[in-house]
Amino acid sequence: MTPEREERILQVLDKRQDSITVVLENVFDPHNISAVMRTCDAVGVQEIYVLNTRIPRHKKWGAKSSSSAASWLTIHQFSDAAACFAQLRSRYDKIYATHLDSEAVGLYDLDLTQRVALVFGNEHSGVSEEIRALSDGNFIIPQVGIIKSLNISVACAVSLYEAFRQKDTAGHYTQRSLPETQYKQLAKEWSRGMLK
Repeated sequence: MTPEREERILQVLDKRQDSITVVLENVFDPHNISAVMRTCDAVGVQEIYVLNTRIPRHKKWGAKSSSSAASWLTIHQFSDAAACFAQLRSRYDKIYATHLDSEAVGLYDLDLTQRVALVFGNEHSGVSEEIRALSDGNFIIPQVGIIKSLNISVACAVSLYEAFRQKDTAGHYTQRSLPETQYKQLAKEWSRGMLK
């Protein structure tokens, strides 16, 4: 591997954030998942959670949408909500679901500089009641149109770029965030991947 490629890998890893993640609950279309992965890579989210309690486990992602983003992310797949949330609770301080209700707060009112997991639901039914009950609260993306919903990959992109803005303003991208062991492991894996 060339020194330039090695430097590129380390530059990207230096910006990766371990304090924010995305949870996709029963998202059916693999192309939607891949589009989310691409956004995660773009803003430095390293780990995402794919929770399938009502649909089969995904075997592959929509490669055209992801531009191979899945190769650069750590993807956790769960079929049990309790197990998924146990792992999330061990790593993140707050878990917020996207759901329109009377107690939902606006995206721009969330403090996304803390350790946060953002949950996005199924294309048709949204975040399930079970998952909303396990979450710390609900948030909405402010809208002024007649249709009060966005495609899941768009909703995720809007939310992650607000997190990016807040974290960038707070200086999170100027210091390494990943734990040393994970940083070194990913550097090794990515180097091998670029050699293929």
